[in-house]
Amino acid sequence: MSEAKTAILNNKTALGIEFGSTRIKAVLVDDKYNPIASGSYEWENRYENGVWTYSLDDIRNGLQGSYSDLVKDVQEKYGVELTSVGALGISAMMHGYMPFDKGGKLLVPFRTWRNNITGEASEKLLELFQYNIPQRWSIAHLYQAILNGEEHVKDIDYMCTLEAYVHRMLTGKRVLGIGDAAGMFPVDSETKDYNQEMVEKFDKLVEPYGFQWKLRDIMPEVLVAGQDAGTLTEEGAKFLDPSGRLKAGIPMCPPEGDAGTGMVATNSVKQRTGNVSAGTSVFAMIVLEKALSKPYKEIDMVTTPAGDAVAMAHSNNCTSDLNAWVNVFKEFAEAMGMEVDMNKLFGTLYNKALEGDPDCGGLLSYCYFSGEHMTGFEEGRPLFVRSPESKFTLANFMRTNLYTCLGAMRVGLNILIDQEHVKIDRLLGHGGLFKTKGVGQQILADAVNAPVSVMSTAGEGGAWGIALLAAYLVDKKDGETLDEFLDNRVFAGNEGSTLDPKPEGVEGFNKFMDRYLKGLPIERAAVESKIW
Repeated sequence: MSEAKTAILNNKTALGIEFGSTRIKAVLVDDKYNPIASGSYEWENRYENGVWTYSLDDIRNGLQGSYSDLVKDVQEKYGVELTSVGALGISAMMHGYMPFDKGGKLLVPFRTWRNNITGEASEKLLELFQYNIPQRWSIAHLYQAILNGEEHVKDIDYMCTLEAYVHRMLTGKRVLGIGDAAGMFPVDSETKDYNQEMVEKFDKLVEPYGFQWKLRDIMPEVLVAGQDAGTLTEEGAKFLDPSGRLKAGIPMCPPEGDAGTGMVATNSVKQRTGNVSAGTSVFAMIVLEKALSKPYKEIDMVTTPAGDAVAMAHSNNCTSDLNAWVNVFKEFAEAMGMEVDMNKLFGTLYNKALEGDPDCGGLLSYCYFSGEHMTGFEEGRPLFVRSPESKFTLANFMRTNLYTCLGAMRVGLNILIDQEHVKIDRLLGHGGLFKTKGVGQQILADAVNAPVSVMSTAGEGGAWGIALLAAYLVDKKDGETLDEFLDNRVFAGNEGSTLDPKPEGVEGFNKFMDRYLKGLPIERAAVESKIW
């Protein structure tokens, strides 16, 4: 009998489910923390009435679909019907706004991280707190709704993020891991809780409106990695698995955001380590040795799942436009009568990019599928620009589309590295941009002028990360910290592959960034023209 099958039969497994922007993934790990089965469900957000959103039906169907696909994988691989696991965790894309009334009714459609519609609130809260409040944070959405005079605000009983909502449906608990709690409202890394001084300032700010709630009344309780976050209830088991086979009583770890699970999946929870997650959005997370000298609009302050301070350079846009271009090549190939293997197509086009000129031959692109807070855009317009003198080749075209995926994030990293002199000993990459071996990794190394590593497990991403947090909940020894657990028991001996920056690539990316910054008025004109 295989070790994996034995772990399943002995209930020595941990299950993580993560809601990404385009895919919901479930990963099951054994008692050695190796992924042994997985399932997935494709989904997509919609732009409705000026808001990027998913419906509650989308969320339920996606959760159940990813889990049932995992159950099928376990049956096919090991001949076992999955009825329980040793521990369970839920993760999702961070931030956003889901307000519920006392009856559990969602008062307005889920406003995801992708929305840049809270500029006024963000500015006023930054002034009030002297702390950067990004537009996608829950508190910015709440205050903007108050400023807009939205009727639903008076009826709020609970306000949460996506994974906190799913966790509540599974356990009945109103809790959230500190990593994403820090994306709802500023937290204090010393107390491992919401910043009480800022809570009091906000309550005083909205006191004239006469709401029946105080801020802490409507937000989830903050938990750190390893704390008990409840167990799967009978109702929760049926919500996850309508077939009724899944048993209740499974311990659950605090639900976490995809940034936190990305840190875990890349073993980047120590000070002076960092990771870059690159998929629909892209963000760099650097664990700090000390606080930044001042707040920056371009930098989010969040935490690791254990509560240590992290600086986050986040861009709303990464691979959506790139994927759209790849699909155009797919359509062309199919029109020519070819059968298309998408993995081969991506690999071919990505590797072609490495043949391009280091500065992309003078080409320029903005992958702004949605608004981009890093450079001040409430709406996006994907745009590709060239001059008559540009070298318009396939290699330069692909290199440009890969470079621009990192352009807005690089703006934030410049602040951390050049102005705050943040030190980074190790940077790890994970997410879709790194699936083609060596390409995204080399371009990121050139973009940040630092060595970049990719673990062999990088493809498992945040679903594996939240599975590890679930395993930490039940397997940790007394006094064993999260970074010790990861170093000694999960990643021991796994250094991954590392690529150093190439001088010509660093110079080329810097030239591209010069064009990128100078060309922003072109992108703004495209947005303001309202042609589309």
